[in-house]
Amino acid sequence: MSYPEDLRGLVDDALAKLTFSDSPPTAGLEKAMRYSLLAGGKRVRPVLALATARAFGTEPERFLPVACAIELIHTYSLIHDDLPAMDDDALRRGLPTSHVKFGEDVAILAGDGLFAEAMRLFCEQPGEPARVLAALRELASATGVDGMVGGQYVDVVGAESDAEGLRALHALKTGRLIAASVNVVLLLEGASEPETMPYRRFAEELGVLFQIVDDILDVTESDEQLGKPHGSDERHGKLTYVSLFGLDQARELAAKSHAKATAALAEAGGETEDLRRVADYIFTRNE
Repeated sequence: MSYPEDLRGLVDDALAKLTFSDSPPTAGLEKAMRYSLLAGGKRVRPVLALATARAFGTEPERFLPVACAIELIHTYSLIHDDLPAMDDDALRRGLPTSHVKFGEDVAILAGDGLFAEAMRLFCEQPGEPARVLAALRELASATGVDGMVGGQYVDVVGAESDAEGLRALHALKTGRLIAASVNVVLLLEGASEPETMPYRRFAEELGVLFQIVDDILDVTESDEQLGKPHGSDERHGKLTYVSLFGLDQARELAAKSHAKATAALAEAGGETEDLRRVADYIFTRNE
């Protein structure tokens, strides 16, 4: 199966139309924000949101505000992850990272701005106000201390030391935002609890799969293939699925995780082919 490029195209077109400033004093900040936002990528998280909408028989275009908001948050996290105080990476998506291009101060503000604009954009999502509020709460929780930022903190202080801790770390740092990309649409659709369970299991396992494959690629691919420096985790002494289990067993874990994700999806109702395509891409990706 091929990646759902039509959904990625919708996201890319919508992102390209976003503007954040009509004032000359902050034009430079907008330039920095758009530089990272429009640098490319598969747009996995917003595509997951649109694919979930399609699975429920809803036109994906209706959920573009939510999809774009999710990508703004993801991009903000990448900008901050790359900073010298964090991973200190000079390359992202094949381009100089934000702090290399614009300086650390502007990069920090660009990340801050993207997060704030994501909240504003999410509030433009059509739908019942109570559902929009519940979905926004889900996204904010997935981004905050009980989600991505909390996971980043655990990663920075090196609190994980075994397989259980590693999975818990990445469930926060990577998994929560990936899962939220599916879950916010479930909330906006007002789906019943039994109806959502297969989708939620799929989304949770997909976050695990993404990180296992990411750890594998960090040691098997070149800078050019990754679009960022390879071996970054090893340089920082971080515990990864590869360092903990070895390359062959990490690949086995990825295969098992992919099987669990697709098995959950097989139990879901609706047109789930695009969601399966995203899972297959994550499992087999080499960039």
